[in-house]
Amino acid sequence: MSTSTTAGPGLLDAVRAGTRVIELGHPLYTGMAGSPNHPGFRMTLERRHGDVVRPDGGSASNEVIVTGGHTGTHIDALAHVSHDGLLHGGVDAAEAQRGGKHTAHGAETIPPMVTRGVFLDVAAVHGVDVLDGGYGVTVEDLQRAAERAGAEPGPGDVAVVRTGWGRLFADAPAYVGKETGVPGMTVEGAHWLAERGIVATGSDTTAYEQIPAGVGHRVLPVHRVLLVEQGIHIVEHLALEDAAAAGLGEFLAVFAPLRIVGGTGAPVRPLAVVPA
Repeated sequence: MSTSTTAGPGLLDAVRAGTRVIELGHPLYTGMAGSPNHPGFRMTLERRHGDVVRPDGGSASNEVIVTGGHTGTHIDALAHVSHDGLLHGGVDAAEAQRGGKHTAHGAETIPPMVTRGVFLDVAAVHGVDVLDGGYGVTVEDLQRAAERAGAEPGPGDVAVVRTGWGRLFADAPAYVGKETGVPGMTVEGAHWLAERGIVATGSDTTAYEQIPAGVGHRVLPVHRVLLVEQGIHIVEHLALEDAAAAGLGEFLAVFAPLRIVGGTGAPVRPLAVVPA
């Protein structure tokens, strides 16, 4: 990830030459699909135009938003998952969560990501629009997708994995896939990505990892591998169809999560920036 406080001439020249921004996330709206383990998103107008009219005729409207940190396109903080009572780095989970917020690995510690992204289109590798429910993304799938993209993930990168399942997002029961299962990352695939030193990885599904039919979110071993063991952030509910249609491969990833102090996750608006 870039940490420089100045933009080099190469970066500014690229911007001046023209860029295209591809949205990689879903808009937030009441009733959208989400994990059964997390509160949904709700928004309503708290004040409407005309409720109060100023002496000059002006009026304002505003809303109330209620949401979980893992609703819609979001990123997992390292505080999100523990194993045997410990968070990443051996932090005591029970101690860290005292007082109603996490004092270690909260969402405010997730770094802003302006870095190289690699688009790994596993559905395209298999020649399908959508992988089958419950399919497990293998190391071979990732290697083939990297060859297709012309780039393999490396240190500090964001690896974006497309299953095609995001096409079902408008149909909440189908997208959650309780009966069918949901395609996603295997433990072996997660280790392959971790070995490349990535900072984050995400997909177009509810839980990122493979969910077999009828199992639901009872056990999530990939979350343990990435969040607890490796300290790698997970991005869920990505919207990747526009990126697939554009033939995205290597790109500039801009992921800036909300800095929710002590939170376990945060909404994020992920962008892929490519030459115009």
